[in-house]
Formats: sequence, structure tokens, C-alpha cells
Amino acid sequence: MTALFSLPPLPSADWQKHNEEQRLVWERFHQGKPSRVPMILGVNPRFLLCDPRYNPNKVAFRDYMTDMETMWQVQCEFALFSRHFLPYDHEMGMPEEWHIYVDPQNIGEAAWYGAEVLYPDWDVPDTRPFLTDDNKTMLFEKGIPDPFSGIYGHLRDFYEFSSAAPARTFYDRPVICDPSGFGTDGPFTVACNLRGAAEFCMDLYLDPDYAMELLEFITQATIQRMLAWHKYYGLPTPDSFWFADDSIMLLSTADYEQFVLPFHKKLIDGVTEGKGHNNTIHLCGDATRHFPLIRDELKVTAFDTGYPVEHGKLAKELGPDITIQGGPRVALLQNGTPEEAAAETQRILEDVMPHTRRFILREANNLPPATPLENIDAMYETVQKYGRFED
Repeated sequence: MTALFSLPPLPSADWQKHNEEQRLVWERFHQGKPSRVPMILGVNPRFLLCDPRYNPNKVAFRDYMTDMETMWQVQCEFALFSRHFLPYDHEMGMPEEWHIYVDPQNIGEAAWYGAEVLYPDWDVPDTRPFLTDDNKTMLFEKGIPDPFSGIYGHLRDFYEFSSAAPARTFYDRPVICDPSGFGTDGPFTVACNLRGAAEFCMDLYLDPDYAMELLEFITQATIQRMLAWHKYYGLPTPDSFWFADDSIMLLSTADYEQFVLPFHKKLIDGVTEGKGHNNTIHLCGDATRHFPLIRDELKVTAFDTGYPVEHGKLAKELGPDITIQGGPRVALLQNGTPEEAAAETQRILEDVMPHTRRFILREANNLPPATPLENIDAMYETVQKYGRFED
């Protein structure tokens, strides 16, 4: 197999020592007795696809998203890269088996409803809003799409392609495609993707009946799609739920509570059969003003944050039983020096650790291409040095 990406020579390291340490860190964290702050990274194949240093062959996102063979190989090579060049608390080195996944990026839902997918050069795919004032009820007339139609049909084909016997191998190790593809970016964010953010925010005030109907339509469609995918994978209905809705940062807390919170409740109840607890929400942007309400009303016990966030203030406000994920802003990691990355990491740790032991360090949010690997090394070395708790 000819490699798609140009990667540096694989380093040699004591991977067994690293893997044992990260295993113990997570074991203690999940027991409620953390020895130090764990570190994760939000990073995906765009780190290689959108960086000419690693992608001199110009493998395009269009190929990745539409060609099953390309997605398979890109994911395998990214897993190789991640396990050898991105130090954080995950298993590193050569695995016994590789794990890849169905990847709709952030376009899956809008494309499923019929939005045009755009493929900018050297960037992630996007979609164009298509519900105009002249056709804004068209989705109601068409009805909820089949859970395996459009892009999700292609992603199901990828899962079956990747899981077909005999098992395919990479570096002489089996490749396992994990169940995925049933997440959501959230009903409000999807509505903004379909209608346009400014247009839908105005709908809340100028045509609230339509706005509520669209949010209800998206919520019910999401529930049906998720339940269908869980059934397809043979997975039980989950007891808790992970979701996102970044665009609620556009709303005041009063407007969020009035317009969107009821649909978040319906979504959680629908996909967990009313048993949802210990839920997790991802919210980029300046949305922390909503967090106490979300904690109390949605049984959310973990917040995955972006930027801007005052980590210590947030930890103090939410309390020591709530997990918070956050860290240095991605612009600093991409453009700063290792010394700056280390200093900001240390500042955040010192800000948050007096208030909680439920903090997980990560970039804020999603590691961008062209980030120097030395800055990731500096983050990890800093959390290992300054992120330790006294027993």
C-alpha cells in the first residue's frame, strides 16, 4: 500500500511506560481519586489533510468524504500519526489492532436534510443554508429523511466496507471500524445551518411558530436517526447522552431557556427513553453563562468547552462534582512558542485545580493543522509536572 501522507520517521520511545502511566491516570480519575489532571486532544484527520507539510499529494477532503477506500486509508494513517506524534493520555505506539470510525465531520446532518456540501481548498467541508423565505417549509412537506439516506447511506456503506471479512490489515494489524455516526451538532445549530444563523435568530422573534416547528422537526428527526443507528449497530439504548449545540452562544440565557432548552430535553428523553443522566455537552464559544441552567435542567455532569472560558471561575461556579474539559486556545497553540504554550497551560492548571479535581486539559477546541508538535509536547510536559494533586 502506497502511503497517502508524508510522515516523519516513526520515533522510538518507551511506549509501554507511557501506556501504563496513562492507564493509571484514567483509572484514578474515574475512581474519583485523580493523581493528576488528565490530558486529551480533540484532533482528527483534518490535521493531516489540511497541512501541505504532511499532504504533499494534495489528498482532498472531497475524496475523503466520498471515496470509501480513501477514508479508510486516511483514517489508518492518521491513527498511525496520532499514536506516534501526539502525546497525551491515550495509548501510544503500535497497537494490537487499529480503530477507525465513520466520519461525517460537521456536515452530516445538514447534508442529510439536503444542503449542498462545499469543499474549499485546504479546508474542512461546509454546507450552504438552503431554507429561504420562499421555501422555508419544504422540509415539513418532504418529511423526515430515512436514517440511512443520503450521506448517512454512504457512511453505512463505509462501515460495512471496513467491516467486511476477511479483515483488512494495516501494518499487519487488523483494522476495526467502531460504531459511530449517530451524534448531533444540536437542533439549534442544525437549524442555523439550514436556514442561516442570522435568519433563524430573527425567526425566533418574527416568526416564532415556524422557528418552533423547525426545531421540533429537527429534534424528532434526530431522535429517529439515532435510534435507527443504535439498532443497526445492535447497541442498547444509552443511559446517558453526549451532544453539542454550539450556536446557543448566540442567545441570552433567557432566550435559550425559552426557545431551545425544551428541545434539548426532548432530545435527551427521546434517545435515552427518559433515563438520561450524567449527560455531556460540547459547547464552543462564549456559552458558559448557560452552564448552570444546563447542569440543573439537563442532568449534565460534564462540559466540553472551547474558547473563551475562565476555567477557574467556571469550576468554582459549577462545583467540584462537574467535569470540565478545556485549555489553551488553539490560536496560541498554532502560532505561539513552546514556552508560551507551557506558560498558558500552567496558568490554567493553577487557576482551576484549587476548585475541582474533575478537570481534563485539552486544546480549546479542536487542534488545527500547522500546530507545531513542540507545542503539544510542552502542554503534556506541563500537565505532567504541574497537574499533580497532593493526596
